[in-house]
Amino acid sequence: MGRGKIEIKRIENATNRQVTFSKRRGGLLKKAHELAVLCDAQLGVIIFSSSGKMFEYSSPQSSMRHIIDRYQKVSGTHIQEYDDQQVYCEMTRMKNENDKLQASMRHLTGEDLATLTMGDLHQLEQQLEMSVNRVRSRKNLLLQQQLENLRRKLAEHQAAMEQKVVDQPLLEHFGGAFYQDEQARNMLQLSPQLHPFRLQPTQPNLQDASIQRHGFQLW
Repeated sequence: MGRGKIEIKRIENATNRQVTFSKRRGGLLKKAHELAVLCDAQLGVIIFSSSGKMFEYSSPQSSMRHIIDRYQKVSGTHIQEYDDQQVYCEMTRMKNENDKLQASMRHLTGEDLATLTMGDLHQLEQQLEMSVNRVRSRKNLLLQQQLENLRRKLAEHQAAMEQKVVDQPLLEHFGGAFYQDEQARNMLQLSPQLHPFRLQPTQPNLQDASIQRHGFQLW
């Protein structure tokens, strides 16, 4: 059975994040070394951890400086020179800024509040209230739109039902008249068969006299 697919996103737990960094860093540097040796390639790898610590690797028959110079020559770019003090200061600034952003995110979720002063807590409370108001405003807007859609559908359904009520008597009237006319025509066509008749004199003696005179009787 194969290993499960790992979702690629930031690991929130600091301990697990450091362990994963160490394992993945070692694997990356090992693959870089294999590529350099097996394929006779010149390569360089530079890694900065979340704490600002730097790790690097360059192919055995070269150096990081040589690889960077070759890169600038081929690509036509120029990397500004910094001394060690400037690099350290810049890395320190970026690290501090990153720590502040992470701390701010934790505060917004209600974590690590022990170090905040009363003013900080008041400011955080105002930020959260503003966020909640924006969320509620958006939610109310969506609810209002849904309500308007339901009202529109209800009005259309009611109009259709009213039109059906108006059309029904007219249909019954014209349909009934047509049915009655058709029935009357059918009755007229069938009347000779439904109502056979015969002529008989009202007096028996006249009937006998008529038979004797003409030799027939009409039925």
